[in-house]
Order: sequence, then structure tokens, then C-alpha cells
Amino acid sequence: MSRDTQTMPETRSWREIPQQVRPRAMSGEGRRRMAMKAMRATVGACVFGLVSWGAWEMAAVIRENPSGMPDSAKTDRVKSLVLVTDGVLDKNWLARTLSVPADATLMGLDLDRLRQRVLGDPQVSSAAIVRNFPDKLTVRISERSPVARMMAQSGAEAPVMLLVSRDGVAFSGTGFDTAMVATLPWIDGVRLARVGKGFGPVEGMKAVSELLATAKLEAEELYRTWQVISLSRLASDGAIEVQTRGGMKVVFGTREDYLRQIARLDLLVDSATDPTRPIRQVDLSLGSQVPVTFGTAAPFIGEPPVNTTGAKQEQPLIEFPTLSNIHIDIKREL
Repeated sequence: MSRDTQTMPETRSWREIPQQVRPRAMSGEGRRRMAMKAMRATVGACVFGLVSWGAWEMAAVIRENPSGMPDSAKTDRVKSLVLVTDGVLDKNWLARTLSVPADATLMGLDLDRLRQRVLGDPQVSSAAIVRNFPDKLTVRISERSPVARMMAQSGAEAPVMLLVSRDGVAFSGTGFDTAMVATLPWIDGVRLARVGKGFGPVEGMKAVSELLATAKLEAEELYRTWQVISLSRLASDGAIEVQTRGGMKVVFGTREDYLRQIARLDLLVDSATDPTRPIRQVDLSLGSQVPVTFGTAAPFIGEPPVNTTGAKQEQPLIEFPTLSNIHIDIKREL
């Protein structure tokens, strides 16, 4: 054979090819996997098509009806008002406040304007209004609770009673029990400022509310005797004056814990057992040193003569121990 003759590659039979490089026949499990992949792809394509069609239909509805509501919902009249509250206001109050026309439709109502009407009553602290199709309007409100009351007069108008909440908002009050209102103490020594149709908040009511809440919780018998709370010295001296139904005047300081002061007052009242020397004034604003002024009652036969010289009687000073560890056990009824 000459040099120009090309050498043909050596050919081998099928059996001589190594097994690892031979093409393998697809097993039954592989065919099932391929079928599942094809099925998932088909289902996915169908789902995508349905979603696209639904989105296109929704876009068409929105273009024709921007509100997204059927025409029948637009013409349904409001048939019921639902009030959800944490206080005492009722549906009659809601109907008067909203003044929804008889022919008003649910979609035709201006919810922002209705909400402002509800919040126009200072007894309401927060409000939310939602539509419940086809014909219901739901109003959810949170109400203020009174902690005191006051008499207010504007110019030549007749004085009116107002209730005062913890945050100092004064309001006429609707739906409250008359007996409950009668137990509230009166507020004195403040001036109200007109703000729109209502009043500005009463300054200092946070301190007063804390005092009232502490007294009512820890010494309710004492709290029930409190008739007038004066804030005339609150800004200048940091003092709150309480006038009781029995004629006793108590001065509380805002710079010391109220519980300590109430504990000292309770001890004083319990120790005042002499009916001829009733307590007239107690100043608890000076800490553990509590000046106490005693009065006189109608004299009895055999009583020592009353001082008629006009000399000023010395004001007794009562020293209280330091109350650093006050523990109150609260028993729960099972």
C-alpha cells in the first residue's frame, strides 16, 4: 500500500462499544415523569390563560363602572343603621346625628362628611363608618366617660351642666344614668374657652383624674364625700383643693404620690373621734408634716369656756411616719 493511501478508522461492532457510552432505553418511570411534566405545563398554560382572561374582563368592568359595583348596588336605599359603641349612646342619637335622607342610597353617601358629624359630638372620641351591602351602614365609635361635672355659663345665657372626661373635654352628655352623674364631684376654679361649637380642654384634668381614680379605687368611702374639686391653685402652687360634703377642706399636692396622701387622710379621719372638734382643713401637700385645723361644734353643758380673747389659736402639726413600703392586698372573688 502506498503512502498516499489513507487509513480508514477501525470499526467495531455494537457489542465491542463500552456499556457506559451506549444510549439507554427509557424506563417506565422515566416515561411517567415525562408525561407528568407535560401535563403540568398544559395545566399551567390553561390557568395562565384563565387568569389573563379574568383580568381583562375586570379591566373592562372597571372602565365601564369605575366604582366597581353593579348598578343595582348604586340604587339600593339605606334601610338600616348599625351602631357599635363602648358607651351609652344609642340608635336614636345616631339617627339624629347622621340625618340620612329617606331616599339616600348607600353608594351616594359621603362617609367622610358623616364621620365629621359623628365626631362633632365631643362625647365621641373616635369613629369609623363602613358600608355593608346591599343596604346597611355600620358606625363604630368610642366614647368618653365623665369623671367630674361643672356648671358653665356664657354671657347672659342660663348656666348649664357639663360633664368632664379624663382628658379634660367638656360635653353635655347623652344617655348617662342620672344616679351615676349625681355621684360625680363638681369642678371649680377653671375657665372654659370656646372652640368652634364646643369648648377647649380643661387644663389640669390629668392630675385631677389621677387623684379621683386613686381615691375611688383605694378609699371609696372618702371619695363619696368629695363634693367640689378646685383647680384655682393648681397652676401656681401645684395644689388641688377638695371640699367634702361635711365641710372639710383637703389640700393635695401634685408633687407627691396620691396614695400616700390619701392614706394619711384616711388615718386622720378615722382618728377624729371627738365630735366637738371636727376637722376643718387638712394640708397634705407638705409631705409627712400635715397641718390640721379643727373647728368647734355646738357646746355641751360642762364644756370648757370658748376662747373669746381673739387670740389666734396655734395650728397643730401632725407628724406622719415615712410610708415607703405600702402593700395593698387585692382579694379576688372566685
